[in-house]
Amino acid sequence: MKLLRLGIIGYSPENGHPYSFSSILNGYNRDAYLKTEWLGILNYLEKRERDEIASLEARVTHIWTQSLGLSKQIAQCSKIDNIVSNYQEMIGYIDGVIIARDDHEVHKEIAQCFLEKNIPVLIDKPLTLSKEELKWYKPFYDKGLIMSCSGLRYCKELDDVRENLESFGDIKLIRAAVINDWEKYGIHMVDATLGILDKDIIGINCIKHGSYDSYFLYFNNNLTVQIDTLGPNIVTFSYEIFGTKKCEKFEIRDNFSSFKRMLGYFIDQIKTKEPAISWESMTKSISTLISGIDARNTDSKIKVFYE
Repeated sequence: MKLLRLGIIGYSPENGHPYSFSSILNGYNRDAYLKTEWLGILNYLEKRERDEIASLEARVTHIWTQSLGLSKQIAQCSKIDNIVSNYQEMIGYIDGVIIARDDHEVHKEIAQCFLEKNIPVLIDKPLTLSKEELKWYKPFYDKGLIMSCSGLRYCKELDDVRENLESFGDIKLIRAAVINDWEKYGIHMVDATLGILDKDIIGINCIKHGSYDSYFLYFNNNLTVQIDTLGPNIVTFSYEIFGTKKCEKFEIRDNFSSFKRMLGYFIDQIKTKEPAISWESMTKSISTLISGIDARNTDSKIKVFYE
């Protein structure tokens, strides 16, 4: 089995994805993790069976971050052999690259040199909050070079819902709550929803409660999805579905499975050159995030237009 070679690029504050993604692909060094702030990642890695880790057909072989010291720390934790001083130095040595940063403002700048060399790129959520940048990505997407989503699109906790959605009957309301803000974390619940429902979002508004914001997404089948972004002090990824036949609540906690599945789809995309996620679904996610910001800033209901 030939393993794909991947580069990883980090880091943005409070985002441990360079560690977690690399460790899922490569394995991990427990002693190195104990010297970091990312003991939560170590904790969920240690709960997995040994054959669940480093079992995908790719390894992270190169890393770049803004700090050499940080790059060395991630490399030690995640068994990465090569540290580069400039991310462009990876070109020629990798089959794909992961931009494991959620500061969307720099995504295009970093991704461009790889995309123009026909190197597939997995970009951490959110891909962008700019309609112009979204259009710029489209030709590269058409070549099978772009993937971007929240891992919650594939979360294990909602497997039964995806397979048996009809068991809820007529769904009247979906309600979700998530840590942090709409710009960076709203996409977790938008993508979790779009992983279940292949429906258009036609409008969105926002109610500001002072300490948190509630976003209401209106679908073309009269379904409403409420997403509460609760700020930094409440750690939750909660998801509730209310239907005429049954109602259920899910606490999404299995980051390992979500991330591993997402990485697996990216590896398949590199091999097949076929996008793992439709452009329509990616566009729905980004357009919804942008429209949500407009709704919050204008205190009005906004129509969601897809690019």
